Amino acid sequence: MDLLALADFNLVARHGGFGKAARASGRPKATLSRRVSELESSLDLRLFERGARTVKLTQEGRALHERTAALLTDLEQTAAAIASGGDKPRGRLRVSAPLVFSQTAMGKLAAGFALKYPDVRLEITTEDRSVDMIEEGYDLVIRVNPDPDETLVGRILMRDQLVVVASPTLKRPKGDRAVPTVVRGASDMSPVWDVTARGRKVRITTDPVLRLSSLIMVRDAVRAGVGAARLPVSLVSRDLGAGKLIHWGDVDGPPIALWALYPSRRLLSARVSAFLDFLKGAFPSGTPEELAALID
Repeated sequence: MDLLALADFNLVARHGGFGKAARASGRPKATLSRRVSELESSLDLRLFERGARTVKLTQEGRALHERTAALLTDLEQTAAAIASGGDKPRGRLRVSAPLVFSQTAMGKLAAGFALKYPDVRLEITTEDRSVDMIEEGYDLVIRVNPDPDETLVGRILMRDQLVVVASPTLKRPKGDRAVPTVVRGASDMSPVWDVTARGRKVRITTDPVLRLSSLIMVRDAVRAGVGAARLPVSLVSRDLGAGKLIHWGDVDGPPIALWALYPSRRLLSARVSAFLDFLKGAFPSGTPEELAALID
C-alpha cells in the first residue's frame, strides 16, 4: 500500500472534503483527488461517496480511516523523534482544554511553556465538549471528571472540591426558607443542595435567581451579593481568605478531578511528554490552592 496515498486519504477524511483538506495542508486539490483515486484503484474499493458538493466516507472508507489514522500519526512522530535526536521537544502541539481552566490559568501556563520550549508550536483550543482526539488531530486533552475511555490514558493533574459560598452581605435564611442562588446553565434544576458544614449534614433549599453559562460569571454575581452558589475551591480561595466571600459548607459528592489524556495507542512524543511534565511542575501536589495561585 502506498503510504503517501494513505496519508492523503486520511487528510481528506479528517477534514471532510478535498477542498478543506487542500486549504488546511496547502496541497493542490487535484493532487489529493488523484492520490485517493489511485488508492481506491489499488484496493479495488470505493472509499468516498462523491456528491456535487459533498464528500462522505463509505463504510469501507470509515473502517480504513479508523484503523490507519493513529498508525500514521505514530509513524510521523517516530520519524520526527529520530530526526530531532529523539529527546528535544519540537513541532506542533494541539491541546483541548475546558473553558474555566483555560480562562483562569491556561494563558499563564501556555506562555511559560512557550518560553521554555521555543521550538514547540503550542495551540490551545477551549471547549467543554468531548472531542475525538484522533479525528480532530489533538495531541492532548484536559478534562474534568472524564468518562472512562479504553482508548485513552492519562494522569490526574489536580483535585478540587465544590463549596457553597455567598457574600457577607447575603443573610442566610433560617429554617427551611429558600436561599436565592446563582447556578450555571439551564440544566441545574436541583431544588436542594446537600452540604457538610462544621461536621453536620445540612440541606439548603434553593431559589435560582440567576442562570449563567460560566462559573466565572457565577462567581462575579455571588461577589455582588445576588445569591449563594456552588463553586470550586480554586475559584474562590482568595475571596474566602480575604473575607469577600463566606464559606457555607462543602458540597457532598465526589471531588473534581482534572485529567490530562492522550491516546493509548499513540507513541508519546517528546513535546507531549514535555507538556505533561510542565503541568506536573505547575501542580506538584495537585491541590486547589496551586490552581488558585494562577488565577488573577
